[in-house]
Amino acid sequence: MTLSSVQNSKQSDKPIWYFLFFWTILNIIQAATLELHADEAYYWMYSRYLDWGYFDHPPMVALFIRLGDSIAHTELCLRLITIITSTASVYILWLILKRYAVNAGAFILVISGTLILHIYGFTTTPDAPLFFFAVLFYYFYQKYIDDDSWSLALILGVVIACMLYSKYHAVLLVAFTVISNIKLLRRPSFYAIAILAVVLYIPHILWQVNHNFPSVNYHLYERAVKVYNPENSYLYIPGQLLMAGPIVGWFLFYLAFTTKIKDAFIRCLMVNGIGTFAFFFFTTLRGEAQPHWTLIAFAPLIMLALIRFKQRDNIPRWFNILAIINVVLIVGLRLGMVFEAPLVTRIGQIKSYYGFKEWSHLVKQKAGDNYVIMDDGFQNPAKYNYYTNSLKAFSYDSRYYRHTQFDIWPMEEQMQHKRAYHLIDTANARVELAVNTKAGKWYGAWVNDVRTYQKVKIDAGFSHLKLLAGEERAIDLTITNPYSYTVDFSNKEARPKALLGVVFFKSDGFIFAQKSGSDFNNIILKPCQSTHYLFHVKAPLKKGKYEMMFSVRTEPFEGSKNSKIISLAVD
Repeated sequence: MTLSSVQNSKQSDKPIWYFLFFWTILNIIQAATLELHADEAYYWMYSRYLDWGYFDHPPMVALFIRLGDSIAHTELCLRLITIITSTASVYILWLILKRYAVNAGAFILVISGTLILHIYGFTTTPDAPLFFFAVLFYYFYQKYIDDDSWSLALILGVVIACMLYSKYHAVLLVAFTVISNIKLLRRPSFYAIAILAVVLYIPHILWQVNHNFPSVNYHLYERAVKVYNPENSYLYIPGQLLMAGPIVGWFLFYLAFTTKIKDAFIRCLMVNGIGTFAFFFFTTLRGEAQPHWTLIAFAPLIMLALIRFKQRDNIPRWFNILAIINVVLIVGLRLGMVFEAPLVTRIGQIKSYYGFKEWSHLVKQKAGDNYVIMDDGFQNPAKYNYYTNSLKAFSYDSRYYRHTQFDIWPMEEQMQHKRAYHLIDTANARVELAVNTKAGKWYGAWVNDVRTYQKVKIDAGFSHLKLLAGEERAIDLTITNPYSYTVDFSNKEARPKALLGVVFFKSDGFIFAQKSGSDFNNIILKPCQSTHYLFHVKAPLKKGKYEMMFSVRTEPFEGSKNSKIISLAVD
């Protein structure tokens, strides 16, 4: 490289350095002034229980948060590693694109106008580390295409493992990369990459095995809907265009997917971009695909669009005008969040960033140092725990809700037979108004003797059942006590009553429940002990397809999700 080319390279980097400075400052301001998103608070709890895996996700996000939170217990520090890696990701994208001599001004306009990058410039969820390691992967893979070296293979193996430890979506990037370049299979170093990544990932695989694959069951089965909702499909495309930029996103997609494929790296970007967006579109056939799930595809989208600009050798003037308006709109929205502009703070998900710090402290004034129990949802208990810097809020995941990490953590065991404050967001005769804040009206009542059985396992021995309308069938249930203490279902003492029920659902919701005989209350199980219990189930009188589940209920709670869902056909 000549002296003049080095000077030109430094000169072209100068606006990038200015942009990175302002990008980082904006993210710091946003992170320091905005309350936590509910998911961030939930992942903060991950960081309090460091492990090789969690119910919903792998553990990288917990490590990101633990590193920042160890500096200080503030929103800024919790988000600090994300801010650093966001800036690093943008710079690495620039380094990758320098080979294609992209225009610095176009790079800045595209990056600063991509809405999803603004969201994950400071928000700390598993998507943030995934995006960083994905960009790092592209950087080293670009070099590996030209240089089949063992040192690059070693680096790629570690980076792929880090991606997999961030979010399971990383599998898509690896698969589509191999599909885009089948010749990789001829390289001995490719198999070294694969072996190293798998070896490094073994601790998480073992965690899944030891916990009966909760993440696999949730993402592949529990999350799937039984009835297709076309709204999920037709809202997917505008959602992706919005994430790419509310005004210019459509043009970025057009540019990206009309790029001329001139080398293996561009082909990799094309296959990853089209493949990932298409994959998540097809997932809308079985449920909702949230707009941010495709974050991993925006790295190839951005790079392809900028490469296409260079191939065209011109940037339309109208694009520059619209792109500037696009950036002003996004930055204006972010500043509106910082200064709590009423018009902005009333927008959908943005509302959840406000009022929960005050809410947490007011609830703690009511509950003191006692446990706080909330129904169906990890979000609010997690926020309470973060803003009180404790682990005293528990999510009671009922039979009407899904499992969460709260069903794995030891919090339930720790609060048994203690006094707790039951907090709900709807009024009834049992509760009284607890707090009234920006986070809404909340009602509460004391539970003097907590008695729950969230982790008790009930196995019917089958997953499908066919009955005639009104038919009664005796089902032999296996009930297992997974706790380290004896479980007694007796109702003899003056404590909340316990009962066993079977609950019937249709696709549009809960239908009705039946309870077992009182002989259920004679069961006493030592730690890890199982027993059989005969439950006489009576089929619904109306023919149709149902789902049924066995549930242990204790007052005043709705009943927990103790068995797997059984498909019931009533003829």
